[in-house]
Amino acid sequence: MNFSQALRSARQERHLSQLDLALRAGTTQRHLSFIESGRSQPGRTMVVRLGESLELSLRDRNDLLLAAGYAPVYPQTGLDDPALEHVRSALDHILAGHLPYPAIVVDADHNLVLANDAFSLFTEGVAEKLLEPPVNVLRLSLHPDGVAPRIANLSQWAQHILDRLPPGEFRDELAAYVPHVEPGPDHVGFAAPMHLRSPRGDLHLTTTITTFATALDVTVAELKLEAFLPADAETAALLTQGLGN
Repeated sequence: MNFSQALRSARQERHLSQLDLALRAGTTQRHLSFIESGRSQPGRTMVVRLGESLELSLRDRNDLLLAAGYAPVYPQTGLDDPALEHVRSALDHILAGHLPYPAIVVDADHNLVLANDAFSLFTEGVAEKLLEPPVNVLRLSLHPDGVAPRIANLSQWAQHILDRLPPGEFRDELAAYVPHVEPGPDHVGFAAPMHLRSPRGDLHLTTTITTFATALDVTVAELKLEAFLPADAETAALLTQGLGN
């Protein structure tokens, strides 16, 4: 896909008119029309502004620059690189501070990057093959040899996960692990709690997801911190009692 096609496709996916995007990017509809038709070649700064105005991910902004014939602007640094030591340190502090509740950091493919000690609640008794790096936390959650047998509301939790995924092979794989159940009147989407059976007792957990929206590195921008929180006082007490065990 060339630059003009990529730009038009990204704009249409976001249901923006040419005028809407032009106003966001600080240009004219006429100029944007010329760019999308290939009659005008935008400068690098304009391509960056268009990517920002479309709220593309940093990875997609780099792809847009490449399609326009420019080098990527946003670096992609390995998390183990010394340049990101401050990021790793901050993440370690956040994960430790979330104890006694489980918390993890995953990458764009939902592979586990970091976890605090309380995440062992989810790995107890799961098949070793699911714990071989890279550990995909969604597969770990829904696989029959993973956490799934201990999730009392598996169909609802599975729907919560599948709703977050785009169509594709990975979504089809996960969907095949659980029976298909049409969402009922009580389906609440992202707010669906997980009812987890554990040696400490039955836990009712809800989740929050934090992203690093102002990051200027592709790796950091794609990280997600998922924190599991008690959905009731009983769960909070059970998790607190397990602190230090």
